[in-house]
Amino acid sequence: MNNVKFAILKSAKRGHKLLTKELESKLPALYATDGDGPLEEKTIYVKYFSPCSNYTWYAAEYSPVERLFFGLVKGHESEWGYFSLDELESMGGAVERDLYFSPTKVKDL
Repeated sequence: MNNVKFAILKSAKRGHKLLTKELESKLPALYATDGDGPLEEKTIYVKYFSPCSNYTWYAAEYSPVERLFFGLVKGHESEWGYFSLDELESMGGAVERDLYFSPTKVKDL
């Protein structure tokens, strides 16, 4: 089975897409907010979480070409870094998008 069909099947199983075109259009480009102040002031646009673990991914920037996010990852520790949409999608139902999340400053999470 090719990767596209596999991703579509996983999306159907989840019941929603991890990244819609609407959300993608709201996310600043990768590096667009670099140097705009302290990290606590960055706006998070999308929240992903794993119902099977204590991991949460908060996306602040996105590159549609690389399918790469920059944001905050909270798990055993909290750290800023890059994570890929492909990796999140490959986890199937183990990763969900918070459908009720609204853009929020990091300091207000």
